[in-house]
Amino acid sequence: MPSPFPGMNPYLEHPVVWGDFHDSFIPAIREYLNQQIRPNYFAKVEELLFIHELASDERRFAGRADVGVVDQGTAQPRQGGAAIQAPFYGTFSAAVDIENHPFLEIRDRENQLLITVIEVLSPANKNPGPDRNLYLAKRRQILATGAHLVELDLLRAGPRLPLDGMPRCDYCAVVSRSEERPRAGIWPNFLRESFSPIPIPLRAPDADAILDIKAAIDRVYDSAGYEDYVYRRQLQPALSADDSDWARQFVPGAP
Repeated sequence: MPSPFPGMNPYLEHPVVWGDFHDSFIPAIREYLNQQIRPNYFAKVEELLFIHELASDERRFAGRADVGVVDQGTAQPRQGGAAIQAPFYGTFSAAVDIENHPFLEIRDRENQLLITVIEVLSPANKNPGPDRNLYLAKRRQILATGAHLVELDLLRAGPRLPLDGMPRCDYCAVVSRSEERPRAGIWPNFLRESFSPIPIPLRAPDADAILDIKAAIDRVYDSAGYEDYVYRRQLQPALSADDSDWARQFVPGAP
């Protein structure tokens, strides 16, 4: 069943849920757009990597061991003589945390020319720090080319990316057509509103594709089974008292 909220579902913004939603939403957009843009174009998923070196007290193993590991402090000494020494020794580099940030590209089928980049912003893009700086550098590179840029911000948390003239809103879509720069179209949205369809520009004289954001949200919501568990968590970020009362009517099983 579709997400019960008229626009963005705020429960999908929780950090525990967001990563799965974000990584599922990109392929859903691709599927939605490919139905409109083929055969002259194709949409493909690409990734931007954020690599963070971790301090020793922050290092962790991102997985589950399949077998036991011997504690070297209690291991028995080798039997049968000394161990064979290696001719050279090296050290592993500092532990790193690698975050994959998928985004969508639309390319021309004939010459593979990049036509449009579609970004769904995440906390790494928005929160101050090196990841935001890296994304802004990538953004500047795109804006200096002939490719169009579409940014979808479905997160209430975090500062907006720099754009003069951004109105007050909870969520927004930005469409930067290469031929109209530095001007960019803005579709602001509030929690209680439904999303307006937004244009996805292609090469002239081809007409724009149209992205129905709510339809893509509903597709992911249904396929992921979010209804079964996302409402067991507190909203993060929290809503105002009025918005919280309003949102309760859409929560399955709420009084």
